[in-house]
Formats: sequence, C-alpha cells, structure tokens
Amino acid sequence: MRVAVGAVAAIALAYVAVCVFVFAIQRSLIYFPQPSSLGDRDTTVTLPASGARVVASVRERPGAKAVVYFGGNAEDVTLSIPGLAAAFPSHALYLLHYRGYGASGGTPSEAALVGDALALFDLAQREHASVEVVGRSLGSGIAVQVASARPAARLVLVTPYDSLVAIASAQFPYLPVGWLLRDRFESDRHAARIGAPTLLIAADRDEVIPRASTERLLARFKPGVATLRVVAGDHNSVSEQPDYGPILGGSAASEGR
Repeated sequence: MRVAVGAVAAIALAYVAVCVFVFAIQRSLIYFPQPSSLGDRDTTVTLPASGARVVASVRERPGAKAVVYFGGNAEDVTLSIPGLAAAFPSHALYLLHYRGYGASGGTPSEAALVGDALALFDLAQREHASVEVVGRSLGSGIAVQVASARPAARLVLVTPYDSLVAIASAQFPYLPVGWLLRDRFESDRHAARIGAPTLLIAADRDEVIPRASTERLLARFKPGVATLRVVAGDHNSVSEQPDYGPILGGSAASEGR
C-alpha cells in the first residue's frame, strides 16, 4: 500500500511539475517573433504604446480607404505588403509589428497586442474615413477584438479560430488548459458585437486550425453579418492561391458563401 501511495504521489507531483512548466513557457509556444525585412525605403510609424517601442509598416495612398493588418504568430508582416497591395490597390496599408517582432521592442501578450492594434486603427482612421481590418491566423483573434471595439468598414479573418483555449485544449488534452492559459484570444466571445460585414477565409487542407473551429466562430456572429469562403491550400499556402487575392479584396464575384 505504501508503495502504491508513493507511486500515485510521484505521478501527481510530476503532473503538477508539467503544468507549472507549461504555464511558465506558454508564450514561447504561442509567439514566434521574426526579424523584419524592412528596407531603407520602407515607411514606418511609431505607435503611442506603453512599455515598449511599437512600430507599424505603412504604404501610403491618398483617399478615404485604408486597411490595417495583423499577421500570424510567425510572420514578418513586411513580406505581406505585396500581396495586400495587389488585393487592395486603392487602399493605404498599415501593418502592425507585434511586440518583440521586427523593429518593435517589448514582449508580446494578448493585452499588449490588442492595445497596440487599437492604437493602429485609430491612427489609420485619423487619415482615412473607411478602415478595413484584416487578421490572419493568430492575428484573426486580434482583428476580431478591434472590429468589436472600433467602427471597421469591413472585417476579413484568414484561417481564423474560435478561441485559442479550444485549439490548445485539443493539442494538450491531458492538461487543464483553461486554467493555465493567460492569452486566450476568445474570438467567439467578441463576434456577436461586430456589425461590420465580415468574411472568414478557410483553407481546405488546414492542418493547424480545424474547420470545426472556424465554423464555430462563424456561428457566433449575428445573422447576416459573416460569410465563409473556402480556398484551396493548407494553413500557410492559402495566400498563394490565385483566387485568394480577389476574395481578400472583396470583389463582388468572390464574396458569396
């Protein structure tokens, strides 16, 4: 009996140790900061952020329209400028460099990134009357929160998820993820407050975000607000498909469900 109790205690202690370890390193499992490929001719702005220098890449365009973009967890957003420029040729572009990514300092967290994203939207709105919000993968969770708090003209979510808690729980089924996770990105809680026309773009072979997660998010929007388009490709290659750009940019022929 004593041996059995000792074995159970050792297993419990090991389990607690694993939980503590995962809790301690969790943000290194979520964020993968990338260096920036900014060139000398690239334009950047510094945001009014607390605790760190946070910058955004900007492609200026005169006129009323702008796009703010929030990328994936391992994305150098400067590499997305050509594709976004092709999809939105008449829009100014504002792309956030997350804290710890590219030319931005600091450490990423959900609260910090959402605060920076709101500041970027406000900056774009001071110059442009119509601001669309685009978020990809991890950035979809930021974009949803921005569109729920600001008057976005349109919202586009590329390979989005319902919540990071649900995604992580499926990946770590034996851990109490709901208790451990600090950065939760619960897009499903914010979706019902969004009134802007919303497009969800899913990859038909997404190996990272299950289709069920995207479908659950879709169901949380008010009726008539959001539509879903499925594009060929996997999680990372979806943006390389020929129909991705027109769908992203919102051409009338491309945005039906």
